[in-house]
Amino acid sequence: MAASDTAASDALLNTILTSLDDDKAEDVVQINLRGKSEMGDHMVVATGRSTRQVSAMAEKLVEKVKKDFGVVSKVEGKDVGDWVLIDAGDVIVHIFRPEVRDFYQLEKMWQTGADVAPAP
Repeated sequence: MAASDTAASDALLNTILTSLDDDKAEDVVQINLRGKSEMGDHMVVATGRSTRQVSAMAEKLVEKVKKDFGVVSKVEGKDVGDWVLIDAGDVIVHIFRPEVRDFYQLEKMWQTGADVAPAP
């Protein structure tokens, strides 16, 4: 991966983390996928307190990524609001309601020590 691609991917990650923080997402975790998966460079997992908050965070995030990076994200689950998957290219974002996140425990599938860390 070229340094410019890495910088762009990291800038996208930082924008996503900032947007989630601004919207009061809880338990935000970032997972480094570089060299482990072709799906992207990073995965972010976050929790919203209600279906309404989960859907609103997802909608704002998709708009911000499109405005700032010109990336049209693929989105699944926004209408239900239990688990929203946002594919923003180099960064995959999962926003859950607490009970749904506890049930699926997605981070544990990717956990390899230093690769999974609370977002700063």
